[in-house]
Amino acid sequence: MPSVAVKLYSVFFKLLLKHRLQTRIQTNFDTANPFGVTSRPEEESVAPANPSFSDGVATKDIHIDPFTSLSVRIFLPDSSLQPHDPKPATRTRTRPDDSSAAARRNSYGSPASKTLPDPSHRRNSYGGGVAADVGGNSKQDPAIYRGYSPDLDSHRRHSSRKLPVIIQFHGGGFVSGSNDSAANDLFCRRIAKLCDVIVISVGYRLAPENRYPAAFEDGLKVLNWLGKQANLAECSKSMGSSRGGGGADLWRSDVHRHISDTFGASMLEPWLAAHGDPTRCVLLGVSCGANIADFVARKAVEAGKLLDPVKVVAQVLMYPFFIGSVPTHSEIKLANSYFYDKAMCILAWKLFLPEEEFSLDHPAANPLIPGRGPPLKRMPPTLTVVAEHDWMRDRAIAYSEELRKVNVDAPVLEYKDAVHEFATLDMLLKTPQAQACAEDIAIWVKKYISLRGHEFSY
Repeated sequence: MPSVAVKLYSVFFKLLLKHRLQTRIQTNFDTANPFGVTSRPEEESVAPANPSFSDGVATKDIHIDPFTSLSVRIFLPDSSLQPHDPKPATRTRTRPDDSSAAARRNSYGSPASKTLPDPSHRRNSYGGGVAADVGGNSKQDPAIYRGYSPDLDSHRRHSSRKLPVIIQFHGGGFVSGSNDSAANDLFCRRIAKLCDVIVISVGYRLAPENRYPAAFEDGLKVLNWLGKQANLAECSKSMGSSRGGGGADLWRSDVHRHISDTFGASMLEPWLAAHGDPTRCVLLGVSCGANIADFVARKAVEAGKLLDPVKVVAQVLMYPFFIGSVPTHSEIKLANSYFYDKAMCILAWKLFLPEEEFSLDHPAANPLIPGRGPPLKRMPPTLTVVAEHDWMRDRAIAYSEELRKVNVDAPVLEYKDAVHEFATLDMLLKTPQAQACAEDIAIWVKKYISLRGHEFSY
């Protein structure tokens, strides 16, 4: 059974959440919201972006849709700065008592390093670098911003290390949560380090200001944005390769740069251009974010080659926010379970779904109804994480079983004595069980993002 501290915190959490939901209903927030701004910083602590690799992962926030204020936070691990080694690495033993990330092997065969590269090889966000005087001592201008910004020309000339991309959707019942909350920031940093990937956390629009399908559309927009970034990077790369040393070449380079900027290369995201590999894209959804991830995966299957070069190779559904009109055994037995009981979740669904469309068998809510999208056999490999004391567990398991019936790799990881959001909730993030869950996810994900085939060890 969960500890006494978890039980007490659950009672407080449910009282607070119930008050928030009822307040939003009473104040009639269901009004036109043309700007789509739904961040609620007063509800939870926010972690500011940190682009300096001070703790092994650099982050930055980007608004990718000015019409809806859709934003993403990018998590870039410092392992991306290691030089790319095309030769297969040999397996090395690590000390069993060293449980740090530095003692684990990443999916490319080299240990995850915490050592920063020579700062002379980095450029700041305005194009300047760390200058060196005649004596070899580095000089830094204190007036400039020191966030990591790769020298794309240098990356074109040298083989840079490309990392897979995980698109992450936070939880919160569609009505709360954010991609820059302290809890979500910590979780995404953990995933970026363990999986050795770039994590893109989506700040989708929240209900009731923005009801269905706003959040689902935002998830699809981010996937399309990733594809656009990959195409812009390729365009910028081809333009850069034509540069030479003569006057005519310089003129031609300026013309190419003008054409490139005309088509949007000026909006190129340098972290993704230098280090992102969109052909190895994984979707990861937490609670209601799992519903969004599953929707985006279906749309990716339908789009097929139209999304090239983006390829969704797998998805992870962490305790998905599924429900239905015919209750399952867990929905009856655990209806009053910890943190998110069934009555409160139905209230969240009422705030999310339009009044005329409200149904517990809505395609966004129930994955087991027919006609939700493409045939299940075309779905990507799907890992489902469930908790023993979560009333939503049975329907998530049933959906996984339907995927396995059509030969989709769809394992289920069930954690004993665990509650809903046991690996992502602020109070539980630092527990051994939360850490173990992240490590289990990393082991499975690496089967589909590793360049060396199926790999089960660090």
